[in-house]
Amino acid sequence: MRGALVALVTGGVLLLGAAPAAPPDHPVAFISVDELHAALARGTKADIIDVRTREAYEELHIAGARSIPLRTVQARARDIPRTGLVVLY
Repeated sequence: MRGALVALVTGGVLLLGAAPAAPPDHPVAFISVDELHAALARGTKADIIDVRTREAYEELHIAGARSIPLRTVQARARDIPRTGLVVLY
């Protein structure tokens, strides 16, 4: 399971790297799977968003993650919180 999670986060980082060159409106930081796991273990609330296709999400996703496919992120931006820890993978 951990290997799948690492692959998912790595894939998300690669997808984010393909984003347009415009700077984000809010600070962006990249975290590792271990950092996310530690934050969740400390009780940090996180909104985890799976940006893969709906089919990939349904096949395997992080427990509690929401599905917002990458192609719909811009249209659904208002659904993504602007405070707290938000993780896209």
